[in-house]
Amino acid sequence: MSEAGTKKSGGPIDKFLNFIEYAGNKLPDPAMLFLALMMGIWLISWPLSMVEFDAFHPVERDSFAATAAGTVAFANLEIGSNPDRPQEDGVVVSDNCEAIVTDADGKEVERIEIPRGATVDLEEGAEVEEGTEIGSARQQIRIKNIVSGEGISSLLTSMVSTFVTFPPLGVVLVALLGIGVAEHTGLISAVIKFFLTFVPKFLLTPAVIFVGVLSHYAVDAGYVLVIPVGGIIFYAAGRHPLAGIAAAFAGVSGGFSANVWFPSGLDPLLQGFTLSAAQMYDPAAEVSVLNNNNFTLASTFLIVIVGWLVTDLIVEPRVSNEKIDGDEEQMPKMEKVTPEEIRGMIAAILTVLVGIAVMFAWGWSTDSSLRFDGSLTNFNAPLMKMIVPLIFLFSIIPAVVHGYVSGSVKSHKDIVKGMSKAMETMGYYIVLSFFCALFIWMFSQSQIGILLAVKGAAFLKALNLPGPVTIFGIILLVGMVNLLVGSASAKWALISAVFVPMLMELGLSPDLTQAAYRVGDSSTNIITPLMPYFPLVVVFCQRYVKKTGIGTLVSMMLPYTIALLITWSLLLIGFWMLDFPLGTNSTYEYIQATSP
Repeated sequence: MSEAGTKKSGGPIDKFLNFIEYAGNKLPDPAMLFLALMMGIWLISWPLSMVEFDAFHPVERDSFAATAAGTVAFANLEIGSNPDRPQEDGVVVSDNCEAIVTDADGKEVERIEIPRGATVDLEEGAEVEEGTEIGSARQQIRIKNIVSGEGISSLLTSMVSTFVTFPPLGVVLVALLGIGVAEHTGLISAVIKFFLTFVPKFLLTPAVIFVGVLSHYAVDAGYVLVIPVGGIIFYAAGRHPLAGIAAAFAGVSGGFSANVWFPSGLDPLLQGFTLSAAQMYDPAAEVSVLNNNNFTLASTFLIVIVGWLVTDLIVEPRVSNEKIDGDEEQMPKMEKVTPEEIRGMIAAILTVLVGIAVMFAWGWSTDSSLRFDGSLTNFNAPLMKMIVPLIFLFSIIPAVVHGYVSGSVKSHKDIVKGMSKAMETMGYYIVLSFFCALFIWMFSQSQIGILLAVKGAAFLKALNLPGPVTIFGIILLVGMVNLLVGSASAKWALISAVFVPMLMELGLSPDLTQAAYRVGDSSTNIITPLMPYFPLVVVFCQRYVKKTGIGTLVSMMLPYTIALLITWSLLLIGFWMLDFPLGTNSTYEYIQATSP
C-alpha cells in the first residue's frame, strides 16, 4: 500500500483513522480475545460471588413454602401490576407483606415474608401442609464462582457438548457445503457476469450495488469477484474504475446484512448468537432464522438507491480527478459469459423452479407434515426448522446441474472438491467458535451477563429515553465497536450477550436488537481498516490508481457510511413506528415467554 494513501495529510480525520488502525492492530486475535475474556470471568467471578447484589433474575424464581401445617392468612397483601415490570400482572405490589400460618387453635406457628413482585398461589384461609408452596418470587442474582472446584469441573465435563451444540456452528457449516459447490462449479460467477453484461449503462451503478448485495449468498465471494468486476465494467463503460469499485464495495460490505428475503448464510449465523443471548435471559425465548427477512428485503432497495445517489453525485465526481496510471496490459478484463455457462444457468434455474414447485405442493395441504397446528411459520413448524438444510439443497442441487450441463463438473469428485474447498476456508471460524462457545457458556453460568443486563436496563430506564433513541444509540455503539473488531461473527457473539438481554429487560425484542446490529455493523464495514478484506480492496484500486492507500479508500467510502447510518436507521425506526413486521415470527416488544 502506498505511503501517500495512509498518511496523506495531518488532518484530524486522518489522525483519528490512524489511531483506530493502530489501536485495532494492538488487539489480540478474536479467538485469543475470547480466551482473555474467559480468563477475566474466572478472575472477577470469585470476588463478585461474595457480593450481594440488589438485582433479581428476570425469569428464574425462588419458591417459598410452609414448614408447618395450618391455616394461612396474609397481612398487607395487595395484588396488582408491578410498576417496575409492567409485563408482570397479578403480583404483590405492597411492602411488608407476610403470610401467617396458624394451627387449629389459632396460634401463630410461622410467619413468612413475601417480597414485592412475588406471586401468591393460595387464597386467604387455605389449609396448608408442611412443604405446601405458598408462592414464588424472582430469584436474587448471585454471581457463581467459576474458578471454584465445582465451576472448573462443570466447565471440563461440558466442554465438548458446549462446543458441538454451539448454535451458529452447525448451521453455518451446513449452509456453506451447498454454497461452496455453487461457487466451485462456476454457477455464482456465471450468474453475476450474465446479469452485469446485459444491464443498460444508465443502470450500471444500481446494478453493481444490487449484485454486491446478492453476492452474500456466496458468503465472501463478493469481495473477490464482484468488487474487481465493478471496476472492470465501469472502466469498460468509460467511467472511472474507482467509482465502480466503491459502488461494488458499498453493495458487498455496506449492504452485508441485506438480502432479497431468502436467507443467506449470515442469517442463521446471527440468529444463532441472538438465540443464545436471549436464552441467557429467558430459556424459553425463541428467535426465528427469518426474524429480519422483511427488513433485510426493504434494506436491499434502500442500499441500492442510497448507494446509487452517493456514487453518481458524490464519489465519482470526486475520484474523477484521480489519474488512471495502472498498466493497461495487466488490468483485469471483463470476461463474457460462455454459451456453456448460459446452458448451465438455464438448467440450474429450471431446477430451482422445480424445487419450489415441490415445496409448494408439499406444504399446500393444511395437514402437511411441514406445518405445526396448520401453520407453516410457527416456530415449531418443520418448515421453519429446515431453513438451513433448504439453503444447502437449493444451492447444491442447481450447482450440480449447472456443473454437468456446462462441463465444469466431470465427476462426483468435483462436487466433493467444492465442498472440501468451502470447509478449508472455515478452519479459523471453527477455532473461533470453540473459544466463543466456551466464553458464552461461562458468561451465562457465572450470571455476570444477566447482572449486566439488569443493571444496564435499570440505567437506561432511569434515563427515560424514548425507545427509538435507545435503538439509535445501540446502532452508533455497534458502529464504533466495528472500527476495532472487524469480524462480524466475533463482534455479535461478544456484544449480543450484553445487548440482547439488556434490551429484553427494557421490553425490546431480540428481533429488534438484531436488526439494529445489522444497521450499525454493515454501515461501518466499508470504513473499517481491520475488516479482513479491506487491504484486498485497496489492492484492487491500485490496479488503476497506483497511489491508492487506506486513507484514499476510507475517504472514498465515508459518504456511503454517513448516508447509510442515517437512512438505514430511519428505515428501522419507520418499520417500528408503523408496526410493520421485521420478519417471520418477529416482534418489537419482548413479552416474557414463561409465566411469572
